[in-house]
Amino acid sequence: MKIINYTIPLHLFTNRSHNKKWILLLILQTCFLNSCDSFVEVDLPNSQLTSSAVFEDKATANAAMVDIYNKIRDNGLLTGTSSGISNQLGNYTDELTCYGTTASVSIDFYNNALVATNSNISGVWNSSYNQIYCANSVLEGVKNAVALPTSDRNQLTGEALFVRALIHFYLTNLFGDIPFITTTDYKQNSSPKRIPQMEVYDKIKTDLAQAIELLPESYISTEKVRPNKYAAIALLARVDLYSENWKEAAENATKVINKTALYQWTTLNKVFLKQSTTTIWQLMPSVKGKNTFEGETFIFTAGPPPLTALSPSLMNAFSAGDLRKSFWTKAVSNGTNTWYHAYKYKEFQNTTTSLEYSIVLRLAEQYLIRAEAKAHLNDAVGAAQDLNTIRNQAGLANTTATTTNEILEAVLQERRLEFFTEFGHRFFDLKRTNKLDSTLSGVKLGWDAKDKLWPIPATELAVNPNLQPQNFGY
Repeated sequence: MKIINYTIPLHLFTNRSHNKKWILLLILQTCFLNSCDSFVEVDLPNSQLTSSAVFEDKATANAAMVDIYNKIRDNGLLTGTSSGISNQLGNYTDELTCYGTTASVSIDFYNNALVATNSNISGVWNSSYNQIYCANSVLEGVKNAVALPTSDRNQLTGEALFVRALIHFYLTNLFGDIPFITTTDYKQNSSPKRIPQMEVYDKIKTDLAQAIELLPESYISTEKVRPNKYAAIALLARVDLYSENWKEAAENATKVINKTALYQWTTLNKVFLKQSTTTIWQLMPSVKGKNTFEGETFIFTAGPPPLTALSPSLMNAFSAGDLRKSFWTKAVSNGTNTWYHAYKYKEFQNTTTSLEYSIVLRLAEQYLIRAEAKAHLNDAVGAAQDLNTIRNQAGLANTTATTTNEILEAVLQERRLEFFTEFGHRFFDLKRTNKLDSTLSGVKLGWDAKDKLWPIPATELAVNPNLQPQNFGY
């Protein structure tokens, strides 16, 4: 990538109110360059405006942070478009059936035929590290901002740490050992080394612990689009679960569950509305009246499906009377065949006002985290109680599971039915419980043991030998 230096005349910054737009333009140009071929090639510009000057102003500092969320919504791992992991990992496992052509962005995922030159893989890698770079830009800029009030500095620092932890979490669960990037310095970022996943987890936990200390308990907006303390705790509970710190996972999930002033149960038909009381953190659409990319990606109105449909194995997994099947899936028939699509988000066109936002963290996960952790801690009664909370919300009777193994299997099943088409939960759950091969072998065309990890993009290996060796099998 060719590095571009943006030099803005100093007279443009003599009128503060006039030049907020110029400041914001500069930070968006420098932090969010779309032309970067590799995260190691991103650097701050050698201009007359330093990053700290951008963050001296509350409005532009907040705008920079909000734009990171916009980038997360629109590109990379967590976008609800067909290139995001909600769709791609659904195709990769047993959630979705792909109906796209051979030119579809999902076909190689569905056939488990990924290679290191796959453009979607490199897109995920580069978008993710670009978002991490932007979070680091906020951290460095806020740290050096003298005029920014302490409360704003703490808020922005906490949010940036939360984002950095979030993106690294998904990257390590997709690629295994990865670099953990904590700076915008080009020289340091030019040849980072991969570190073991457990070390990545430790660094994520450190970031989240600091974010928890800095973020307020209340949200700074009514729509839960800027993370608060409990969003960071909710993510930490998940990291603890994945790293098998059962006690900490249960304790952190409990902190979120007990915050009933912020989070309460609601009926299934309201869970994915923008004002849902079970939402912990969500991403706002780009403009008023727009809804979610997930709705656009998964909903279809005529068969055969243009992209994907929910798999028969998923649809057959619902018990009779499960309200999640009634409320969160929808049948489409052409008179001969019937297909089902995800119907958690019900809007796939613009409305007068936005009705649905993309929900990343929600209350149900915390109950299932705690149920699983309690089962591992030999608290079968407590685990069953949390499991039954989820089941009862879905209109189902209490679980019949009693032993630890039975409860763990029941939790995995509830997670499958609760989180389908939500950010790859199914893949990550099968992977961390060592059930990928036994579940998908013979079910998924082309599945083999190497598929538990995605390949490191070939372009990254070419520019940075420290990323070697390539993941096994690629």
